[in-house]
Amino acid sequence: MTSQGIHFGTSGWRGVIADDFNFSGVRRAAAAIAGHVRSHRKSPAILVAHDTRFFSEEFARTCAHVLFAKGCRVSICRQPTPTPTVAHAILHGKFDGGINVTASHNPYSYNGLKFSGPEGGPAMPDVTKDIEQRAGALNDEPFRLEEIHETFDVLDPREPYFAQLEGLVRFDVLTKAKGSFVFDAVHGCGAGWLDALLVKHGVKVSSIRTQRDVLFEGSGPDPSEENLAELKRAVVANNALAGLATDGDADRFGILDRDGSFISPNQILALVFDYLLETRGVKLGACRSIATSHLLDAVAKYHGVKVYETPVGFKYIGPRLRADEILLGGEESAGMTIRGHVPEKDGILACLLVAEMIAARQASLMDQLRDLFRRTGVECWPIRVNLHVTEEVQSKMPALLKRDPGQFAGRKVARADRTDGLKLVLEDGAWVLMRPSGTEPVVRVYAEARSLTESKSLSEEARAWIGA
Repeated sequence: MTSQGIHFGTSGWRGVIADDFNFSGVRRAAAAIAGHVRSHRKSPAILVAHDTRFFSEEFARTCAHVLFAKGCRVSICRQPTPTPTVAHAILHGKFDGGINVTASHNPYSYNGLKFSGPEGGPAMPDVTKDIEQRAGALNDEPFRLEEIHETFDVLDPREPYFAQLEGLVRFDVLTKAKGSFVFDAVHGCGAGWLDALLVKHGVKVSSIRTQRDVLFEGSGPDPSEENLAELKRAVVANNALAGLATDGDADRFGILDRDGSFISPNQILALVFDYLLETRGVKLGACRSIATSHLLDAVAKYHGVKVYETPVGFKYIGPRLRADEILLGGEESAGMTIRGHVPEKDGILACLLVAEMIAARQASLMDQLRDLFRRTGVECWPIRVNLHVTEEVQSKMPALLKRDPGQFAGRKVARADRTDGLKLVLEDGAWVLMRPSGTEPVVRVYAEARSLTESKSLSEEARAWIGA
């Protein structure tokens, strides 16, 4: 494995198992992390956790062994643990950092490693760059798993994390929901967390795909519309109020309405932001990535608060949250957190807030969305398309994204934004963003207009413009 093999993208280091993510790389990454944290503290305390993927527990044990050997005090989580729970445990236990072995929503052939700093959020670029450089300068120190004899402190972060959520979600409102919910763990580590908390508070919930399946039924633990067909059937069969889903490490969410229709994460963010402004008595704004719906901006304008924009990556939202400048932080890739919580996306919290909102408003999500369109005077239908392009097209992307087209899709370009990729905002408010993914070998196209048909047309124009 070359030094270039360890690269932290938008959210951690990921790669195909046994190809560009293997034990050699994990050992060097852990040693590099140890070197980084020890450059700030002589005997740092590091938390290590893992998800339900193939060999995740073994990769985590390897990380723990290397960290210990390099002078760190190590604690490990007792069971597969959601990334937001790890974030809370870092803050609650005053750790100097944490590693979660996970590839989040990526296909089953991937695994990965997320590193969080002492503030609980994803490591910022200056930190990950330092870790990459340290890893590149290291030689591997191979050993067999059976050679690991250390007995690490074992941490169960469940109750402190549950207590945190119980202080943020109004379970007294949620328990009055006139109906039930269905939870889909998509074989990830949200199982036994979201559903357990609902059961604890007497909320009617049935759960599906809670058992471990390292192949994720031949796909991946992504709570996207195409992966939630089984949840749709369960919602309709149970006449449920909504379907709630989390991804592989439970930091992302997927939501189905009572008729089984998929509600875009962008629209969920706007609905929850509006609901929190109505119910929490706090007049603070939101922070969103450049790829996230402008419906959040419309909600902010309606309530007289501010919106901050960041590059793609939840790590950029954390500083606004820690500065107590925002009520909600969100990304279109189904990431959400709120004031008073961790500076990390939390799919479990997102699902709970959606359930509370449904219970409080006693209306379907689509009815709530139509009402939001009416009140704000803005209708937004965002979409995202992943383009698997050739190496030739990939090589041309940097130059292509430097172009400044005066027109796009037959309309005047009002402004071009290169905060992350190339975003073209058109004169009528519609927009399209093109950017290479930071975690997968694809080019992502984001588009938003006043109708789904128009958004799809914009994405097709972008596909042709890129030459895909």
